[in-house]
Amino acid sequence: MIFLQLFFTFFKIGAFTFGGGYAMLPLIQQEVLSHGWMDLEQLVNFVAVSESTPGPLAVNLSTYVGAETGGLPGALCATVGVVLPSFVIILLVAKFYEAFQQNPIVKGCMNGLRPTVVGMIAASLLSVGASAFPASGGMVQWGLAAVLLGGVVLAHWKKVHPILLILGAAVVGICAGYAGLLPGV
Repeated sequence: MIFLQLFFTFFKIGAFTFGGGYAMLPLIQQEVLSHGWMDLEQLVNFVAVSESTPGPLAVNLSTYVGAETGGLPGALCATVGVVLPSFVIILLVAKFYEAFQQNPIVKGCMNGLRPTVVGMIAASLLSVGASAFPASGGMVQWGLAAVLLGGVVLAHWKKVHPILLILGAAVVGICAGYAGLLPGV
């Protein structure tokens, strides 16, 4: 039963969210927490790990949730569930898009989806940020976050490769943890 539940939950997530993994985060969070498959801290930790590993965020998250919930068969069910809608949709879009790309309804749909995706990504940022930086974290944690954000913005402006940003953030986090500047490390 858990395998069907994983498949259909992640199928729904894959079918009803547009814009990639970040846009899926609010729905993944809601579904995973409502089913009790893991708590918010576990989910946030794996979002961080998913960002540091190759592959799409939604696939990494679904695979992890499935594995934690139902072992290897659970991982397969959740992963196939989240990927299948996109696979089918992209096949259909590829077949018919050229014929309809100038259609005002299609253009309107695409124009309406873009701001929605930005809003969903912003909601994910607030949700993950709230759990990553609890009120008990103190000024040091918020100061470190501000410095890292400034560094990321500067690095983006200077066109630094994202892998270097991820590695740099990991090194800063490790050093801050060993220095006792981060709670719970």
